[in-house]
Amino acid sequence: MNSATVRNLLVRGMLAGLAAGVLALVVAYLLGEPSVDSAIGFEEAHAHEHGHEVELVSRSLQSTAGLATGVLIYGVAFGGIAALAYCFALGRVGRFGARATALLLSGTALLAVYVVPFLKYPANPPSVGDPDTIGKRTTLYFLMMVLSVLLAVGATLLGKRLAPGLGTWYATLVAVAAFVAAVGLAYAFLPVVNEVPGDFPATLLWRFRLSALAIQTVLWGGFGLFFGELAERMLNPRPAKAPSGRSVPAAN
Repeated sequence: MNSATVRNLLVRGMLAGLAAGVLALVVAYLLGEPSVDSAIGFEEAHAHEHGHEVELVSRSLQSTAGLATGVLIYGVAFGGIAALAYCFALGRVGRFGARATALLLSGTALLAVYVVPFLKYPANPPSVGDPDTIGKRTTLYFLMMVLSVLLAVGATLLGKRLAPGLGTWYATLVAVAAFVAAVGLAYAFLPVVNEVPGDFPATLLWRFRLSALAIQTVLWGGFGLFFGELAERMLNPRPAKAPSGRSVPAAN
């Protein structure tokens, strides 16, 4: 794949990430923000500090312009990174076309980058967690994420190595089983973090975590669909139609 193709796919990946970010923004605003507001209300109702703290950024600005800026910038950034990973993966992970490779990549990335760390260290709303342990919790989360990505890469390489002898189906089963077993060991050895207050509403916590999972699913799923279509049109352009109805080769 030459540099011009990589550059074009990078641009399309960033555009697809932006489009997916718009979808994720809608989900975040409709599903996530009500849970955040409820959690903030819980925190304020149980606050024991005396005096009034000055609010540097208003809640209305956080839930609109701030949310949009964060989600869209994140979408563009991860879209560019995913596009570069796509350039490497295309043709190396099986006989998949441009669209199928994009969906496979986005689904695998969603699983390795978000779902696996999320199951060990799920997202928590405001008012949950000790401020003094935020550094430790952040470190553990990113450690789990890095381990998950490395294990996913290792499982992929294992499946490719076993495929000639076992066949694609059985090699895939062995690779998936190895990945699940390794993730299970990571779950067992990494410390547990549970700082949810005893009186925090379980329903609110459940809604918040489901909305966080929904946002990421829409973001990665939307990227896979948008980028797959853009990559398919670039890599496999359809021949133009002559006025008589006959196909003519597309111009290079």
